[in-house]
Amino acid sequence: MKYFTRIQKLGKDSLTFLGDPDSNFIILFNDNAPPAFEDLCVLHTIEELRANIEPGDMMLLNEKGFEVTAVGTEANETLRGLGHCTVSFKGGPEAERPGCIMVEAVKGEEPLTSADFAPGNTIEFI
Repeated sequence: MKYFTRIQKLGKDSLTFLGDPDSNFIILFNDNAPPAFEDLCVLHTIEELRANIEPGDMMLLNEKGFEVTAVGTEANETLRGLGHCTVSFKGGPEAERPGCIMVEAVKGEEPLTSADFAPGNTIEFI
């Protein structure tokens, strides 16, 4: 396991980008995010990043599987230091932003719903 955390709280606009097929991302931030960002973030308890996340790794969102397809140049650093990164569910071979982790659903996996991001649910990179 490279990283494991629990969702603590959802900012009021945190799932806005998830429903837009052109965006399809969430912003993770530790649970003491700056107030200016809090409304846009899925807030979680910051934990130790035990090893860098790399393409080919798996992300489990409350047991739903996603393959990591690309990792931005700053994503591991910001996740390690701030508990912050963007997770894009569009997949693709290149990160859209330096702090972005690109993932795509494992074949046959159920579609994402807002319930997947309920407080108490887990996010794990392996």
